[in-house]
Amino acid sequence: QVQLGESGGGLVQAGASQRLSCAASRSTFSMAWFRQAPGKEREFVSAIIWNIGSTYYADFVKGRFTISGDYAKNTVYLQMNSLKPEDTAVYYCAARDSWSPNRPPKTYKYWGQGTQVTVSS
Repeated sequence: QVQLGESGGGLVQAGASQRLSCAASRSTFSMAWFRQAPGKEREFVSAIIWNIGSTYYADFVKGRFTISGDYAKNTVYLQMNSLKPEDTAVYYCAARDSWSPNRPPKTYKYWGQGTQVTVSS
């Protein structure tokens, strides 16, 4: 069992930056960020595989968002730059204890409660 807690959401203007944090109660194989906007499906944003340091990004955030982490603290971060109104969503932290060739939400067993990011125009 893993407990996850996200923080760092808020209201920002388009073009601004925001940093999200997620702390897990124990070590995991991989941690990730997803987001869900009103009326939309939950979608993958970014992930990190701890033991090899591999990172993955959805196409719509490449060049703008960066995932990083502190393995000793079981904590991941999502640095979001050049935010757009379409980035507005609840951002969820997720974790899993095994490898998967892809990263749909159903492959992640553990989830945080989410943190709201609102980008105004």
